[in-house]
Amino acid sequence: MTFSSSKTANSVLPKRAVLYLRVSTGRQAAGDVSLPSQRDLNRRYCEAQGWDVVDEYVEPGASATDDRRPVFQRMLEDAKAADRRFDVICVHSFSRFYRNGAEMELTIRKLRKLGIEVVSVTQPTGNDPAQELMRQIIGVFDEYTSRENGKNVTRAMRESAKQGFWNGAPPPLGYRAVEAERRGAKIKKKLDVDPVEAELVRLIFKLYLEGDGTTGPLGVKGVASWLNTNGYRTRRGATFGVGPLHGILTNRCYATGKWPYGVRNARTGELNDPAGIVEIDIPTIIPLPLFENVQTRLTGNNPKVTPPRVVNGPTLLTGLAVCATCGSGMTRSGTTRRHKRYSYYSCAGCKQRGRSVCKGRNVPMEKLDTLVIEGMADKLLVPQRVSRILEGLIERHAEKD
Repeated sequence: MTFSSSKTANSVLPKRAVLYLRVSTGRQAAGDVSLPSQRDLNRRYCEAQGWDVVDEYVEPGASATDDRRPVFQRMLEDAKAADRRFDVICVHSFSRFYRNGAEMELTIRKLRKLGIEVVSVTQPTGNDPAQELMRQIIGVFDEYTSRENGKNVTRAMRESAKQGFWNGAPPPLGYRAVEAERRGAKIKKKLDVDPVEAELVRLIFKLYLEGDGTTGPLGVKGVASWLNTNGYRTRRGATFGVGPLHGILTNRCYATGKWPYGVRNARTGELNDPAGIVEIDIPTIIPLPLFENVQTRLTGNNPKVTPPRVVNGPTLLTGLAVCATCGSGMTRSGTTRRHKRYSYYSCAGCKQRGRSVCKGRNVPMEKLDTLVIEGMADKLLVPQRVSRILEGLIERHAEKD
């Protein structure tokens, strides 16, 4: 009788619900258009069901075609916790939760095994076979709609690029996006020369090809060091690095006045069909002969070294050791004295950006490797741990046999 009474008491406890609110674009999030309406409808629905709303998970400007959403992932992690605080995830519609039919169904089933239901305010939900079928149909339709919308947006942006308009990505250094015309509420923009940044671009090319007047031509690393030492900074206020400067020196748009649009897929990063690339006309900043001379010198200075192999390279701490002063990675360096080779771990920040960024650290490689290996041996390779490791190996070999 006591057991029956306890069961009845637990059954009347109100369910604990969380709201998952999402909009697809940053413009919607910044305009605060959709999130407040979702919040209001979801809360009223939960109140009508007698559920306690204990939290909200708000995802502004994130696509739901996959699960690469930070807030969504945090919600799933909270759902797996032993002391989770909710029993229901309430969404305005299933398209807010997912725009991939198969992934949505798998996620809902995983949550159901944890005792959590995903409930839509505007669409049928439940365990009834007919309702589950309807949910799956809705998921497939949402996925189809999302893909069609993506195709239409891509088509519209390519057409805009063909007309010479800039589609909203950050302009390259030396340019700014300015209003060209208005079409109703839409503002169409084109690239124009930014006078201040354009002078910086010209200076970069001049330093590399001629130097600053007191020195000869500088290398890419030398240009980075010169700019950082003399107080020059990137558009975001950061110091210049070798990679970005090499990208500027090899960017043909500065001399040709043509910006290629649609080279890569914005979502996957894969190269698109060259036939679909659109060239947008933009003003030039660098004379073409100057640009070609820079390319010739870059080609002649190319060391053609093998890229570092962080995972399986010969250097023990590659990709692991960092400079205690600036936090940059430590890279391998060396010198030869009296026909003997001495190897060091050196600060990459100092090597790539100059001593104005970091004074640099040089640690003998053999000394640091020995310290790390001996430290690991003292901490990990104690007799008890070695016995456990060997027991595990023996068990795995026995299973394979």
